[in-house]
Amino acid sequence: MSITEIIGLWLALLVMTVGLMGCLIPGIPSTPIILLGAVGHKIYFQEDGSSWWMIGLLLLITIFSLVLEHLAAVVGAKKLGATRKGIIGAFIGVMVGFFFSLPGMILGPFIGAVSFELIGGREWRDASKAGVGAIVGLLAGTLGKIACSIAMIAAFAGELLWRDIEFN
Repeated sequence: MSITEIIGLWLALLVMTVGLMGCLIPGIPSTPIILLGAVGHKIYFQEDGSSWWMIGLLLLITIFSLVLEHLAAVVGAKKLGATRKGIIGAFIGVMVGFFFSLPGMILGPFIGAVSFELIGGREWRDASKAGVGAIVGLLAGTLGKIACSIAMIAAFAGELLWRDIEFN
């Protein structure tokens, strides 16, 4: 690898690290930033950059992680007995909570699931159980997003290092 390629790899990995931090900091889109780092590297280095197959793989992982993240709270609520109203509430809570930083991201699904369950006529105990399920699902989604982010970074760096070893 030339010094320019090494600097380019480090810059791409720096952008990807910001994306990885986005798994824990609300408002930073984690996997899309990682994908953006890989695409930027590809555009700048062209043939010496990552392959289009890798960019495609990273795009698929990005889409998967975004779907996983948004559905996890809903699935968690369902697993702990939420009705359709509670699931809708958890989903709305995720969307609204996004605008209120970390507390909103954590409390939004809980408040949404509990509120909609109570409005639907369920008892406080059952409604709160559905809310806890939404939070457990949200945490599972975050862990899944972290795993996807790490896999994306490892696949990108691994491919470039493998290609460097293979060509030299």
